[in-house]
Amino acid sequence: MTIAQLIRERRSVHLFEKREVSPELVAELLETAVWVPNYHMTQPWRFILTYGEGRRRIAEAVRIMKEQREPDPGKKREVGQKFYDKIMAIPMIMTVLMREDPNLITREEDYASTSCIIHNFSLLAWEHGIGLTWESYPWLHVGEFREAVGIQQGEKALGNLHIGYPAKIPTAQPRIPASERLTIIDRA
Repeated sequence: MTIAQLIRERRSVHLFEKREVSPELVAELLETAVWVPNYHMTQPWRFILTYGEGRRRIAEAVRIMKEQREPDPGKKREVGQKFYDKIMAIPMIMTVLMREDPNLITREEDYASTSCIIHNFSLLAWEHGIGLTWESYPWLHVGEFREAVGIQQGEKALGNLHIGYPAKIPTAQPRIPASERLTIIDRA
């Protein structure tokens, strides 16, 4: 498959088979994914890989947060369980973190570089028949969740990657042609 085909055919996957993904394969793919442009080579990224029974740590933290924030006392347990089950249905979760530099320009460049790693990883995974979706939900910033997965002070969570073998591959969503968003300046 060419790079162009890989980019056009990759999809965000939300439904996964129960089959586990090898953490060794994920680690191997990350070794390639980190080869991104990174100004001053700050390399601010870090990854937390959670799978198997380890997912319970995330699922339990999310359940507690959802139950505490549910205004209807009669629905607390139901809402909490719904999110717990949803997390446990994901074969593997990778939390992607970035050390936040105090310099705004460096921090923005680091964010862009770390985002490129996520994209590289998604393409590499797709090449191996593994799907994922990049989720950036509010609880990534909540203390209980951060503590449960070991996010350190000064680290920004760019998102959780839900990783697994696709049970269903979504159809392609239309894209606005780049030519409609391209400005060309050919003289001074």
